[in-house]
Amino acid sequence: MVANIFSSNDMSLGQKFFQINWFLVLLITLMASIGFVMLYSAANGSLSPWADKQMIRFAVGFVMMCIIAVVDIRLWLRYAYILYFLALLMLVSVEFFGTVGQGAQRWLVLGSLKLQPSEIMKIGVVLALAKYFHCLKEDDVERITRLFIPLLLVAMPVVLVLKQPDLGTAGLILLSSLAVFFAAGVPIKYFVLVGLGGLAAIPVGWQFLREYQQKRVLTFFDPEQDPLGSGYHIIQSKIALGSGGLFGKGLLNGSQSHLNFLPEKQTDFIFTMLGEEFGLFGALIILGLYMLVMIYGYGIGLRVRNHFGRMLVTGVMTTFFLYFFINMAMVMGLFPVVGVPLPLIS
Repeated sequence: MVANIFSSNDMSLGQKFFQINWFLVLLITLMASIGFVMLYSAANGSLSPWADKQMIRFAVGFVMMCIIAVVDIRLWLRYAYILYFLALLMLVSVEFFGTVGQGAQRWLVLGSLKLQPSEIMKIGVVLALAKYFHCLKEDDVERITRLFIPLLLVAMPVVLVLKQPDLGTAGLILLSSLAVFFAAGVPIKYFVLVGLGGLAAIPVGWQFLREYQQKRVLTFFDPEQDPLGSGYHIIQSKIALGSGGLFGKGLLNGSQSHLNFLPEKQTDFIFTMLGEEFGLFGALIILGLYMLVMIYGYGIGLRVRNHFGRMLVTGVMTTFFLYFFINMAMVMGLFPVVGVPLPLIS
């Protein structure tokens, strides 16, 4: 989130604070504010139970963002592996002490705090991979034997998350990791081999999917086969998006969402509610804000002077991109329904 922090590690904390890209922070705050409004609408004109909690989370996250932004990047490099293995330990703990919710065991409850370790691992694996490739000689990146360790760093959390089960998050971790491999300079031929291997493994992997996961994939191809069951979400989502027209029905006036035809309107399908109430115009504004954040984020990555920082920014921004891209594609019927929220809005 910082334009120059990676280029000058010897600045004081005050100097680093003022070097923060405040326009980027403004974009993030604007998107979060739109999220507050949509959660207010989702609760039929009330801050409770979603908007008020989201405001508190954003305030805490904002402070954390500023603290992280002024921390010397050499500190993140030094403790990257430790942070990764702490996240991995929490993932293992979920298997034994995790809380079950909606048929999945994904959360750890620590007093009044409820954590989803797989979310922390999305950043942990990027940190670990960035450090590994940073410490690797440039020529060694092309040697396949040097890729076994980073592949293991990715495989361990992916397998643990798949066991929860959480196919969507496992896919996000995998794709974000591939972005770091690409930024590290891994030859394209290895990506081609992995892609071909993945295609060949689809029939085998299909057998390991849970029944509801298989239904989601089949529903993606033909939602009308089960309109009141597995196809209900996406059918109602398309109806709501289409009914919004060019400028929408207005705040609090979305019939599909406020008459409860649209499920999960405060989480995974909040973009659908936004499209219904503010139309194509509102949807394009949100998409434009996301694209501006991506441009600024990747622009920061291109200006980073050290290899670790460049890979770290690439991994984090790719994770952010995958969140909003998959969520929007999902609610429009362009991608199977998975549990991926819309960042800063849901």
